[in-house]
Parts: sequence; C-alpha cells; structure tokens
Amino acid sequence: MIGRWHCLVVDCAEPLTLAEFYAELLGFELLGAGPDWAAIGAGSRLPAMSSHQVEPYRPPTWPAGPVPTQEHVDVLVDDLDEAEPQVLALGATLLEGSDKPIGFRVYADPAGHPFCLVTARSVPWSVR
Repeated sequence: MIGRWHCLVVDCAEPLTLAEFYAELLGFELLGAGPDWAAIGAGSRLPAMSSHQVEPYRPPTWPAGPVPTQEHVDVLVDDLDEAEPQVLALGATLLEGSDKPIGFRVYADPAGHPFCLVTARSVPWSVR
C-alpha cells in the first residue's frame, strides 16, 4: 500500500451547494467549508468528498460532447423508484438516455456532474 484514501475532489462553481447535495444524498456531514471549498464525510471525520471552486466552471456534457465526464459517483439504493423522487427533490436532474427499466439511472447533480443510482442487482460485486 502506498497511501490511504483521502477524498474525491470534484470541481464546481458553488462548493457548499454541491457539498450539501451529496451530504444529504449519502448521509454524510459537512466537515468544513471555506470560500472556495467544502468537505463532507462520515463519522471518522475523514473526508469522503470535497468540492473545489474553479472559474470558469463548465459542467460535463452527457452522454458525449465537448466537455467529457471525467468522474462520477455511484450511489447504491434499495429501490430506484423510491430513490428517484428524493434525489430530484434535492436538485438532481434525470439525464437523457437513462433507461428507467434497467438497474441503474443516471442523473446530474446541481453542478451538472453525472452520478448514478444503482441497485445491488445491477452491480455484480455489491454485497447482497
């Protein structure tokens, strides 16, 4: 082992808004924030995700286009139909081409980053 996980850093225009979105979505807490950053994590206080302000920020285009998707988060849920209205209420948007009958759906967070809701059935390596 060379090192240990610290956090996923995601570029955006409004770090606190993005951190609050993912904190609510994932059940994390806000660990700290400054004028150009915000970090969230679980009880260990180790950041799981940090958002960092960049200017000018250009959100990725989905599924292809001039601004590539360079990272995304998969969120494991029990039921897609129950989770979807909850993430939409937080400010997510269902992305075009996300076929609802399959075991995952692709959304954009408030900064435009794609993320997926997945079920254990759709992810072969998930704990069932």
